Amino acid sequence: MGCACGTTKDGKVGGCKNNGACGTGGCNKMNVFDWLSNMDMPREDRFDVVEVRFKNGRKDFYRNTEKLNLHTGDAVVVETQTGHHIGYVSMQGELVRLQMQKKKVANDEEINKIYRMAHTKDLEKFEEVKNRELPSLYRAREIIRTMKLGMKLSDVEFQADNTKAVFFYSADERVDFRELIKLLASEFKVRVEMRQISLRQEAGRLGGIGVCGRELCCSTWLSDFKNVATSAARYQNLSLNPSKLSGQCGRLKCCLNYELETYMEALKFIPDIDAPLLTEKGEAKLQKTDIFRRIMWFAFKDENNWYALDVDRVNEILEMNRQGKKPATLVLNEEEVKIPVATLNSDLETMDKKYQNKGKNKNRNNNRNRRDKGNRNNPNQRNQNPQNPNQQNQNQPNPNRQGQNKPNQNRPNPNRQNQNRPNPNKPNPNTPKG
Repeated sequence: MGCACGTTKDGKVGGCKNNGACGTGGCNKMNVFDWLSNMDMPREDRFDVVEVRFKNGRKDFYRNTEKLNLHTGDAVVVETQTGHHIGYVSMQGELVRLQMQKKKVANDEEINKIYRMAHTKDLEKFEEVKNRELPSLYRAREIIRTMKLGMKLSDVEFQADNTKAVFFYSADERVDFRELIKLLASEFKVRVEMRQISLRQEAGRLGGIGVCGRELCCSTWLSDFKNVATSAARYQNLSLNPSKLSGQCGRLKCCLNYELETYMEALKFIPDIDAPLLTEKGEAKLQKTDIFRRIMWFAFKDENNWYALDVDRVNEILEMNRQGKKPATLVLNEEEVKIPVATLNSDLETMDKKYQNKGKNKNRNNNRNRRDKGNRNNPNQRNQNPQNPNQQNQNQPNPNRQGQNKPNQNRPNPNRQNQNRPNPNKPNPNTPKG
């Protein structure tokens, strides 16, 4: 769809140069895609009703009685009850027939017709008329404030022939604006029409950016506003915080209904928990539910830990509670018999004792060898501590020892008795010769 700002001589989009915001109210407002545009349709059998878009996404149907060769985005002059108006073609062909059936618009003689395609002078005059809209909106708000009327004026749309102005407002209660119409007609010298719209329609006409970072659905593609209840947020496990669930219109967000049917289908497999789960450990209360993963978290009263259970396990515990039974825990029906740690580690303890005894015997033998060696070097230390009974027999000869610490070390050797005796066969050197 073409931009309402028009094009330059080079065929490029002119743009309203409004620093990123659309000044004409026609950019990206209820855009449509004609997926039948590339198909060759017979001219004589083509549907003659065309969908035309006006300011802020407002659309209406007009009949192409002149058989004009129209394209999406062309500016056309259409018939109105009090004159003519200028709009832009948004859809034509068989898709228009489907849109009329969807909106329940009858294809009869009440449909207004298209006069012709708009010329350059028509568009220039239309631009001059649109320049009156913003000052008229501010002035009308001042008048409403002076009259102390309980209504909110949101938008003004002037007709292209400058003979009629439509004022869009929203109010919670019924407002008597007969005096207001008289003042506005005398102020602007045009025919005045007051049209009440809902808060969602008001947000759609004004536009904006939602918390998701995209343009509002009601201003880009959403046209049918369905009722949104707080139960939609409960089914989706959303926190009931009005500031997070409300849109720019002040009502519940329309996007709460987008995935509601999917959640309702998934909730069929989630059991209803009306009371805590009964176990031998205590009562477990539901804390959180993951609908699509089918996981439910429970927690005991005096604990901070959450236990994740699948839906099958929860149904099993519920069935046991109905039968008057209680599982041991949330995970197990019966408590497992715990094997003592000593039994599990008996082999390790036996091996540790074995190697520990070996180490002790080795140290004992080393100490004994040291003592024996010391006794050999210093025999006077044998009886230094007679009071210690363990040391009484330390210096006694050990038959197992191979000649160590023999008690007869200082006795004379009988084999050495004749060492100092004179040998008769050997001459004495001290005996004088002769």
